[in-house]
Amino acid sequence: MQVYSIDAGTFKLDGGAMFGVVPKQLWQKLIPADENNLCTFAMRCLLIVEGDQRILIDTGMGDKQSDKFFGHYHPAGNHLLTSLKEKGFEKEDITDVLLTHLHFDHCGGAVNKSMEPAFPHATYWTSEQHWKWAVHPNAREKASFLKENILPLQEHGVIKFIEEKQEQRTRFSEHIEILFANGHTKSMMLPIFQYNNHTFVYMADLIPTAAHIPLPYVMGYDMFPMTTMTEKEAFLKEAASNRYKLIFEHDVNIECCNVFETEKGFSKGEVFQLRDL
Repeated sequence: MQVYSIDAGTFKLDGGAMFGVVPKQLWQKLIPADENNLCTFAMRCLLIVEGDQRILIDTGMGDKQSDKFFGHYHPAGNHLLTSLKEKGFEKEDITDVLLTHLHFDHCGGAVNKSMEPAFPHATYWTSEQHWKWAVHPNAREKASFLKENILPLQEHGVIKFIEEKQEQRTRFSEHIEILFANGHTKSMMLPIFQYNNHTFVYMADLIPTAAHIPLPYVMGYDMFPMTTMTEKEAFLKEAASNRYKLIFEHDVNIECCNVFETEKGFSKGEVFQLRDL
């Protein structure tokens, strides 16, 4: 088994929206904002090679949207396919694309400018509950679920659903399990896997950056913030007890770390790079 961090570039979001009710004087010490109150975030995808499977987790926002759309988010840096090539892989090599959820910054790169699946030999995976949530979005979340990122996967017959089990994790492959979370959006998937004698969890948007580890640091984008806090607390207790290593999708500076619990709550522990483990 091999695991690679795949850089799909950076983008910008409003700092206040990313930290919800937490005052700016607190969060800007962790992730500084520019003069427009925008903070820079990573789009860190993951590639797991398991035997004959090459499993890509999330795809960034892609490059097919309009200049007006990108003007809101200021994407910069590396391209997903370029990053894959740097690791020695072509788009044709990908056998599976696991989409943690279908917000544009996580699945935009799944479909190319020709409105075809960007990875021609891949099966794309989500859950049926989340798919229904995304294709019939509520008014608040509608701007994050773009039909051009989602429907072509169904039209080309490449989308499949992972079963969501209640009160237990779902097995995706030999080494990957899925933990479902419902605070940020319905049925978001967090991949959990063993690698080099460590347990890793790809945090998607449950804990998008290391700055979001403290329980009250919940995004304004979350559909059900109190559910997020409950899910975070349960997960962080487990992670601290078992020394899990958290992989952050959106943290520009911190790829992964472990966490520890004190009387004051949960805090970032030792910081790691995947390539060093």
